[in-house]
Amino acid sequence: MEVFPELKLGLLNGWLFLGALVLVDGICFLVFPKAVVKRLWDRSGWERKQVIFTVMGKVAALVCLVLIVLTPLKIGTTVFAVSVVMAAVGLIGVALALIHFRNTPFDQPVSQGLYRISRHPQIVMASAVLLGACIAIGSWTALIAFFIARALSHFGILAEEEACLKQYGEPYQTYMQRVPRYFVFF
Repeated sequence: MEVFPELKLGLLNGWLFLGALVLVDGICFLVFPKAVVKRLWDRSGWERKQVIFTVMGKVAALVCLVLIVLTPLKIGTTVFAVSVVMAAVGLIGVALALIHFRNTPFDQPVSQGLYRISRHPQIVMASAVLLGACIAIGSWTALIAFFIARALSHFGILAEEEACLKQYGEPYQTYMQRVPRYFVFF
């Protein structure tokens, strides 16, 4: 791992991980009904503070993404093999979480599949892909930017949960009591 890795465009850079994530998301978004995709991006009801922290998190995420895109992969190392497995699990998890989201009726909270063990499996699984990419490029700076982005995105997650409580009421409250926010955490 390096603090400041050499940045250069290349075919074997971390963008391969991002490309795989965009491909999985893109395929799902293309085949899902438009109402489902719109529901995924609904930010109505968010407080100003939540929007500000989320935007700050997106700036940190952008720094992380630029580093991932411009940094060569550390192919042939043990950590690279671990990062590929982590990213593969994350990609499969993102696809499964999106499918469960799509298959849930609009008048019910999503609570099937991976949503039985995490209230936000899409975010957790996408984070696994990005964390895998940070490890695969061997950049401490990208890793720090990633963790800052994830910490700030927590405020957006809280906003989503507030919106779900307003929309679904008691069933979502019961779901929150039964299922942790981030798999085994919190």
